[in-house]
Amino acid sequence: MRALCWHGKTDIRCDNVPDPVIEHPRDAIIRMTSCAICGSDLHLYDGFIPGMKTGDIMGHEFMGEVVEVGAENKRLKVGDRVVVPFTIICGECDQCRRGNFSVCERTNRNKEVADKTFGHSGAGLFGYTHLTGGYPGGQAEYVRVPYADVAPVKVPDGMTDEQVLFLGDILPTGWQAAVQCEIEPTDTVAVWGAGPVGQFCIRSAILLGARQVVAIDNVPERLAMAAAGGAVTINFDEESVVERLNDLTGGKGPEKCIDAVGLEAHATSSLDAIYDRAKQALMLESDRPHVLREMIYVCRPAGILSVPGVYGGLADKLPIGALMNKGLTIRTGQTHVNRWTDDLLRRIQDGQIDPSFVITHTVALDQGPEMYKVFRDKQDSCIKVVLKP
Repeated sequence: MRALCWHGKTDIRCDNVPDPVIEHPRDAIIRMTSCAICGSDLHLYDGFIPGMKTGDIMGHEFMGEVVEVGAENKRLKVGDRVVVPFTIICGECDQCRRGNFSVCERTNRNKEVADKTFGHSGAGLFGYTHLTGGYPGGQAEYVRVPYADVAPVKVPDGMTDEQVLFLGDILPTGWQAAVQCEIEPTDTVAVWGAGPVGQFCIRSAILLGARQVVAIDNVPERLAMAAAGGAVTINFDEESVVERLNDLTGGKGPEKCIDAVGLEAHATSSLDAIYDRAKQALMLESDRPHVLREMIYVCRPAGILSVPGVYGGLADKLPIGALMNKGLTIRTGQTHVNRWTDDLLRRIQDGQIDPSFVITHTVALDQGPEMYKVFRDKQDSCIKVVLKP
């Protein structure tokens, strides 16, 4: 089969690789009908997340048709259309029973390595380094889904791929980020980053009743999309984020702040951003936490910081004193996808949200390598790429 494979920093190739096979009776094999390039894939593309090996298959946003099931998998049958969450879950461990699916205790088959790196391992993830299990991803014609009798979301008849594809990652990621904010009707919610996850954070915050949502970015197409979704916008290249947020909140700052950027913050003019890039170039720092610093500084005392943006290693000069003295709460984590999918699927069916609005480019799988660069560099007004294997 064909698959997009990692061969080093900024080197993604469409290779011919062996077809996946059933390895455990709970497995299923899925023939891909749609997959996508995620912003967190760019952290692998740019070489900021450790644990990749040459030939690893990329991708953790995908859906398709079941073509084979293991003997113990009684939930799926050949012909079912499913969206596959990026988190691989067993459904049986203590964390899964609590709904903390992204930290499933069983599915990271390289748990010992992750334990040494992070203290304790999270769940296995598709297409996202050997620190999370080294599972082949879904930017391919076929994929093996372990524990496939638990996580895959069955697609109701009559729904298109584009309506439901993002149930596997970015829609529940944006929703969880907003839910973690405990939004109240009087709240201003500020969202740093108006990429695909940020767009779903914005719409989720509005659906959850925020009084005002503010989107912060510097890409005109992203800001226009955020404004169309109901957000006030700030272009950080043209005005001070801190000053504008204080103006919008009567000098008090937003009650809730969401970091939908992560470790590759692209601020260029501030001293801390220059410092981060210098340390990163010298391999003294892995993550650029400009957004985290700015959120801590501007957030209203006793507010909540929600961080769906991916961080992978070490960050410097975080203002822990401000965080503590202002009494801020910070909530982070990979997404507990299956905690949210039933509710979100119903909201899609009810017309509350149509996730397809973020798609700007739909191309064949073999165009994937060039689209990584287009997406990363925000060329051709690119916001979200869907691949058709």
